[in-house]
Amino acid sequence: MLLKKRSVIAFLLVLIACQIQVSAQVSAIKPGEVWPDNRGEHVQAHGGGIIKIGKLYYWFGEDRAKDNDPAKRYVACYSSPDLTNWTFRNKVIKTDDPANFGKGFVLERPKVFYNKKNRQYVMYLHMDSANYKAARVGVAVCEKIDGDYKYLKSFRPLGEQSRDIGQFVDDDGSAYLIFEDRAKGFHIAQLSDDYLSVEKEICLIKAPLEGGALVHYKGLYYAIGSALTGWDPNPNKYATATSLSGPWSEFKDIAPPETNTYGSQSTMMVKVVGTKRTTVIFMADQWRPKAQWDSRYLWMHLEIGDGKLWLPKPQPWKIDVKTGEWKYAEDK
Repeated sequence: MLLKKRSVIAFLLVLIACQIQVSAQVSAIKPGEVWPDNRGEHVQAHGGGIIKIGKLYYWFGEDRAKDNDPAKRYVACYSSPDLTNWTFRNKVIKTDDPANFGKGFVLERPKVFYNKKNRQYVMYLHMDSANYKAARVGVAVCEKIDGDYKYLKSFRPLGEQSRDIGQFVDDDGSAYLIFEDRAKGFHIAQLSDDYLSVEKEICLIKAPLEGGALVHYKGLYYAIGSALTGWDPNPNKYATATSLSGPWSEFKDIAPPETNTYGSQSTMMVKVVGTKRTTVIFMADQWRPKAQWDSRYLWMHLEIGDGKLWLPKPQPWKIDVKTGEWKYAEDK
């Protein structure tokens, strides 16, 4: 009798575990909603970036969890095979003012590159004082993608101010840093061979833009940026060029301007090259400055091609990362 009870209990535990696993699966990307990770907690990867290693995508971003130590700054890492279901890996940075910028120091927009030459992961960060006067980039490294990153240094790239940063890896593997310079504009700069410094400027787009993002799609480069309105959303804009060095076209709205990019700010464009099509994802943040831990994400496929780019009205959707195909999710 005791054996039967134990068998029943064991069966029930397995059943419960299966139900939990099924309930934890995210069926679609739902812009603006809470995005639960494998623990059921809202993903903390704000101002983030994506890197693909092997069959997994890794999402790095600002960890602004409500219970974090307010004197420290955190960067979290998540992984996913499908860009929809995310597994928490580690708080890869847990730091208390490594550059001595003082109380309220800023550590934002982490972007990770993989340097094949040194077999090293290199993270770039916007690092600043509380009043945003330092305007520098920080560099941290790790031998393991989801390990504890070691802070190396901070500097002004090419001697210029740097606030919001973005990353871009071209189809030939060349790595670039995008950075916003309040005095001059939108810089696109190539990284050194070891990725630990900025080697040369490729282009300066003389436009007051932050939240910079780039993608190379069917022979054209597309650049996206947002206006300088701080936490408040605004109409993000795009321009195109046949070369990173320009010349760049005039900037145009990516969405109806009255929507303020549906309340979001760009952080990256992710290109998914599948067996049937290539889809470009607009990756953006919907900031909630008074409750930063509850800031949301707006990810949507872009209508892109022939020099045009448009962000559709956000709604739940799915992507097959193998084929590159997307479709709207059924409303159940």
